Amino acid sequence: MPVSFQEILDAFEFVSFGGGGQNHAYLCKQSGKIYWHAEFSDLEFDELPDDIEDEDKYLPIPGKRELDLGKPLVLDFARQILPDDFDEVQRIFRKRGAYARFKGLLVRRSALEQWYEFEQKTTERVLREWCAFNSIELAG
Repeated sequence: MPVSFQEILDAFEFVSFGGGGQNHAYLCKQSGKIYWHAEFSDLEFDELPDDIEDEDKYLPIPGKRELDLGKPLVLDFARQILPDDFDEVQRIFRKRGAYARFKGLLVRRSALEQWYEFEQKTTERVLREWCAFNSIELAG
């Protein structure tokens, strides 16, 4: 059953936003429906099916870490777009609060928009590859 890529992308962002495994999303391979679950939230979601652990029927939607779209993506960007700042970016990501400092560097280098475009295009490409690897037929 074809699944909307935008729905997969939205679920991916939801899972990634949770950090630390607080948010989960599962794709039903038979119906194409995505089930959402948050450990700590007042939001109301559909009840998870009793057989959600059935790997033949449900596929967990990955987050950024599972697809190496966190620090490795930042380092790829720095290597390609800001090679003179690569060592500084590596230092930034050795401590907590790295993304805020990284974005500060991007603002100073007038590269923030380039980062957003790079992140979006790479995320979409990698997520489409994940879909293909898992035989998820995409609609549209």
